[in-house]
Amino acid sequence: MAVTTTNLILGPATLYQGSFGAAEPADTNVAINATPAASAWTDVGGTMDGVKLVVDQTYTALEVDQIVDRAGSRLTKRDMSVETTLAEPTLENLSTLMNGGTAASGSGYKTFEPASASSATQPNYSAVLFDGWGPSSFRRRVIVRRVLNVESLELGYTKDKQTGLKAKFAAHYVSSAIAPLHIAEATS
Repeated sequence: MAVTTTNLILGPATLYQGSFGAAEPADTNVAINATPAASAWTDVGGTMDGVKLVVDQTYTALEVDQIVDRAGSRLTKRDMSVETTLAEPTLENLSTLMNGGTAASGSGYKTFEPASASSATQPNYSAVLFDGWGPSSFRRRVIVRRVLNVESLELGYTKDKQTGLKAKFAAHYVSSAIAPLHIAEATS
């Protein structure tokens, strides 16, 4: 197989957060490198060590006594997530990573307090979208429609290391008619 060097990808992605059910940008917008609507999606700022989509699929083997080989397989579990480290440890990003909470501001200050609901309360699902490079130096957009951050939150201060907030936005089922993941890629 010949190598198509224009299919090689290198470069950062821009990560956005929106509400679950936020209006998604049209697929045609990826071709013109348009940013998502500011009213629906918020740029979370700089990231460290990239932004990655992880899809972990579990296939269960089908077996019969009469043959030694695997007779077939069925997809029985799929875990998808978007993982990164947020380089800007703002209160807004803390709220995003704690799946909501209460933010307030006054003259010269801002505050944040995490949600204190019971364990039976429905969590505050959101959505994430990231724009990065695709083949032929065109853009690729990944939208994960219903997520929760499931990563532990650590806010550390160290003399010789930059503070970052690890994020793992786990994808969740949306409906039988709406896939949890959508990827659009420009072709021209």
